[in-house]
Amino acid sequence: MKPCLNKTLTIVLTGLLIFSIFSAKTQAQDTPQPPAQEGSLKEKVEEVKTQTEAVKKEAQIQEKALELEKKKAELKLKEAEAAKKEAAIIKETTTNRGEIKEASKTAEQKEKEAQAAMEKVKIAEDKMLAAQEAARLAEEELKLAHERAEVAEAKIQAGRNIFLNKLLRTGLVIFIGYLLIFISVGIINRRVKELKVKHILRKNFIYLINLLMLLFILFVWLQNISSITIILSAIGAGLALALQEVLLSMAGWFLILIRKPFEVGDRIELGGIKGDVIDIRLFQTSLLEIGNWVDADQSTGRIANIPNSAIFKKENFNYSRGFEFIWNEIRILVTFESDYKRAEEIMMRHASKEEEGMESIVKKKIDIMTNQYMIYYDKLTPIIYANIKESGVELTLRYLTEARMRRATQDRLCRAILDDFEKEERVNFAYPTYRIVK
Repeated sequence: MKPCLNKTLTIVLTGLLIFSIFSAKTQAQDTPQPPAQEGSLKEKVEEVKTQTEAVKKEAQIQEKALELEKKKAELKLKEAEAAKKEAAIIKETTTNRGEIKEASKTAEQKEKEAQAAMEKVKIAEDKMLAAQEAARLAEEELKLAHERAEVAEAKIQAGRNIFLNKLLRTGLVIFIGYLLIFISVGIINRRVKELKVKHILRKNFIYLINLLMLLFILFVWLQNISSITIILSAIGAGLALALQEVLLSMAGWFLILIRKPFEVGDRIELGGIKGDVIDIRLFQTSLLEIGNWVDADQSTGRIANIPNSAIFKKENFNYSRGFEFIWNEIRILVTFESDYKRAEEIMMRHASKEEEGMESIVKKKIDIMTNQYMIYYDKLTPIIYANIKESGVELTLRYLTEARMRRATQDRLCRAILDDFEKEERVNFAYPTYRIVK
């Protein structure tokens, strides 16, 4: 029971972690100012406040400048009035034209300076009004920044509350789910006596509760279509990771159908298992096994189911496709005293008789295969190799035979060779012997 609960716990906690990440992303989309930017909002408000203070000081400076310009203008006006009066007095009291002209010129100059001072006063007034308007706008901007900060802080708090609420509801769902699993498993263990039925009921009920828990958690955390899209993408990535062998088996099935490395009826070796292909399905290929504890590639009677993913990971051999012949060898050890050449003649005679008419068929098969593969055989007839061993001379007969007829061909050759060797006095089989020399 513990492995099932551990598996359930892993699934649910993984789901909870995924949903928490999705919720954080959703909050980031729905909330203009997330918690990570709370400090930047305060900094922005302080920056606006500083700018507002600077604008206010500028307005105060412009007011003082205006007062100064006004005073200068008043002084210039007084000087101009005094110059006019002085010119009038000089005009009345003297007949000296040069003096009168000089006094009039001075009065005109003072009047121009007074006019220029009044223009400066007007310009200073405009600057002061502009500075006051800038100060007013800065105060409004500061007020707006405060309001934005308050709204953002309210949204941040609301987002935190929503997240905590969802987290609490998720924890409640998990608690209730595990409580139901604990109670139901206890009831099943007490009420059901048959071991197999008990195991099946436990697993099915645990799977059902897990599914319901995940559905409830989905309803808790999902908010909009974008969240669903993100979750579906994450689930797809998780399934691709968890079911990579299944997907690879499907890809292998497509490769088998399109590339056709083997078909039903072929004798192959796939993933270290040899057999005749009896079925090719979406996820696995079924072989009627040969070999293993049975010699000479005969059937064991077992059906081996191999995942189609093995076509990408394991080497595969086809005994039937295109060229259904294989090279087989028979090793015979004769004594050093035997006439090994006579033994060789006997073996070659029977091998040549067995392969009568086969050479032309093999050549045609090879010619066909050269259209697809770079394949070349120089010698297709039987050949015998000699080798010196500790107990005698080893003669190895190498010959071509059909893959499915390997044992039958070997049986016929061995029986014929045994019969002829029995008739030959000069040929004896070798075996481990001891010689005692006195």
